[in-house]
Amino acid sequence: MSQIARIARTVAAHEHHTIADIFARSLESAGNRRFAKSSDADLTYEEAAFAAGAIASRLGKAVAERPVVILMPNSVSLLVTYLAVLSLRGEPVLLNPLLPPATRHHLIAKLSPAAVVTAQAMGDQDATLLVADRDLAGLAQEGRRLCLDAHPDDVAVNLYSGGTTGVPKRVVHTHRGMVAAVERMEWGWPSRDGDVWLPIAPFTHVYGFLMGVTNPMLRAGSIIIPDRFHPATIIDLMREHAVTVFGGGPPAIYQGLLSVPGIGPESLPSLRVCPGGGAPFPTELHRRWQDVTGLAIHEGYGMTEIAPIAVNTQSEGLRIGAAGKPCPGTEVEIVDTVGGTRRLGCGEPGEIRVRGPHQMTGYADNAEETALMVRDGWVYTGDIGVIDEDGFLTITDRKKNVIFHKGFNVFPREIEEVLVSHPAVAAASVVGIPDARCGEIAVAFVVARDGVEAEALTAFCAETLVPYKLPSRIVFLKQLPLTPAGKPDRMAMQAFASQSS
Repeated sequence: MSQIARIARTVAAHEHHTIADIFARSLESAGNRRFAKSSDADLTYEEAAFAAGAIASRLGKAVAERPVVILMPNSVSLLVTYLAVLSLRGEPVLLNPLLPPATRHHLIAKLSPAAVVTAQAMGDQDATLLVADRDLAGLAQEGRRLCLDAHPDDVAVNLYSGGTTGVPKRVVHTHRGMVAAVERMEWGWPSRDGDVWLPIAPFTHVYGFLMGVTNPMLRAGSIIIPDRFHPATIIDLMREHAVTVFGGGPPAIYQGLLSVPGIGPESLPSLRVCPGGGAPFPTELHRRWQDVTGLAIHEGYGMTEIAPIAVNTQSEGLRIGAAGKPCPGTEVEIVDTVGGTRRLGCGEPGEIRVRGPHQMTGYADNAEETALMVRDGWVYTGDIGVIDEDGFLTITDRKKNVIFHKGFNVFPREIEEVLVSHPAVAAASVVGIPDARCGEIAVAFVVARDGVEAEALTAFCAETLVPYKLPSRIVFLKQLPLTPAGKPDRMAMQAFASQSS
C-alpha cells in the first residue's frame, strides 16, 4: 500500500471524505483533548463542537449553499465559526481583516453573502454575527450539539489569491479537493497523534489554512494561537506548550526567530517539524537555522490554486535551495514561457505547470481568469523553475518578477541569495523598475546591521554575479514590507523605488 493510500485510510472515517469528517473523527477519539488555545480561549474538541453548534443555531439553515464571510484574525473563534458554517453546508469565505477597507467592501459586496461573522465591530462593516474568543466558553455551555453534515463536492473553503498584482481573486476548493490537500500535506510533513501545533501564517492564506485549521485536526492535534508575531513571545510559547509542529511559513518568520538572543536547541525542546513555504528560502537561512537549532526546515511549494505541489521530505530527500519533489499523485512539468505547451528537458528553466486532485475548481465568477490560469487541466503557476535529474524542483523566480536589463533576463532570487549570504545581512528582496537606458534596473531592499555600506554589498555581489546582474541601487530598511500573507510586498517596494529614483 502506498504512503498516500495509508494516509487516506487515516483520513477516511466516514462514508464521505470531508473536512467535517476529519473533525468528527478527532472529536470521537479525543473529545477531552485540547483543541485550540489563545490568550482569551482554551477549548477541548468537545467544547469546540458545542460552541460551533451554538454559532450554527444563530446563523440558521438559510446559509446552506450560500457564501458566509468569516472576517477574523487567527483565533479560536475563526476555527469554531468555520466548523459551524460547514455543519450548515454553507460556503465559508475566509477574508483577511487586514485588507484595506475599500478592498474588503468590494469583495463582500460582490459576494452578497448570507452572513458576515466578525470578531469585533469594525465600524465600516456591518456584521450578521459577532463572535470573539472570550465568548466561546459561554457558547459551549449552551449545550447545542453540532450536526456535522457535508458532502465531498460541497465547497469546503473560499480563499483569495495574494492580490499583490490587483484585486484578489476568489479561489474555490471542495471538500474532496481539500481532503486530497490534507493527505499531501501529511505526506510532506508527517504528524503524530496529539501533536501540538503553533501556526503563524494567516488562516485566510492557503498555507495558514492547512497548517492552522485542517491538518492539526487530522490526528487530534492541539493548536496554540499567538496574539501576534513577536519572535521572543513565539519562542516562549513553544517552550511553555511543548510545541512539536511549527507552522512557520515564509522565510521572514524564521529570520525573525533567529534574531531572538540566546535561541538554541534548549529553547525549542519539543519541536520536531519545521515546515517552510510561501516564498523561496535562501540557502543561507537553511544553514543558519540548522546550525542554531539543530533542526532542518522542510521547505515546500504551493499556491492558493493548488497546495502543496512539492515538498522536501525525510522519506524522499531534502535538498537545500530546492522546493522538493512533487507530491504523490501530482504531476509537475516545466514548459516554455511563450506558448506553454512545449515540455522542457532536465535542467532547462521554464514555467512550472501542475495538476492534481487537490487543485481549485476555478476562480468564482471569473471564467476569463480561470481560462488563463487553467489550460487543458493544467494549472499554470507563473513561476519559473527547473527539475533536476533526481526529480527535485527548484523555483528560480516568478515569471512576472523577471527583470529585463539590457536585453538580459535577471532573476531577483539569484541576487537575493547572494545578498543574504553576507554575514551582516538578515533579509533582502530585489525588484525591478523601469529605466530609460536599460529597460529595467534591479533595486535591492536590504535589512542589515548598522554600518554596512551599499558599496561594500555591491562589491560582495560582484564576487559572484556577472555585472549585468548586480543591483543598480541598494536601499536599507529596518524591516521588509510584507503582504497580509507574510510575503515580501514587491508592489510597495517597486512604488517606493520608482518614486525615489
